[in-house]
Amino acid sequence: MLGRNVPDVTFRTRVRDESVGGPNPFRWEDKTTADYFGGKRVVLFSLPGAFTPTCSTYQLPDFEKLFGEFQALGIDAIYCISVNDAFVMNAWAKAQDIKNVQVIPDGSGEFTRKMGMLVAKDNVGFGMRSWRYAAVVNNGRVEKWFEEEGFSDNCATDPYGVSSPQNILEALKADAATKAA
Repeated sequence: MLGRNVPDVTFRTRVRDESVGGPNPFRWEDKTTADYFGGKRVVLFSLPGAFTPTCSTYQLPDFEKLFGEFQALGIDAIYCISVNDAFVMNAWAKAQDIKNVQVIPDGSGEFTRKMGMLVAKDNVGFGMRSWRYAAVVNNGRVEKWFEEEGFSDNCATDPYGVSSPQNILEALKADAATKAA
């Protein structure tokens, strides 16, 4: 994965637009890989599903809390991607009161499949979902890669640690210290 460009795909997103009016003022907006990754250094993290225990209790909230520390290390944005549709991703971000992390819906799993991270999670009733991973992406190119162990279809466990924000921060801090030395 290192040195590889992220896949060129179009994401179907829903964005708030007050001109739409009514109780659900959102409109469809296509966003491309270039929109998210072009000219920026970002952290991308992927997880099996919105509203799931590890993702909702630790991963997303911790990335949100540590956003300032990532910014201090030269990260422009943090993106959470999951094989969920735009409605689910937006509802989850709202339920988690997310202000800093941006959610990206990969409803069809196209991005995840092209990243080589699509796995069957039928054993827990999910169908095809993303394996848990994270990456530092600089102008569309993978600079650092953090993949949980045990990549497989219908994995009996849900490993979490390698792709945690704390682990990624440590790696970025170590790089910064090396550059400063």
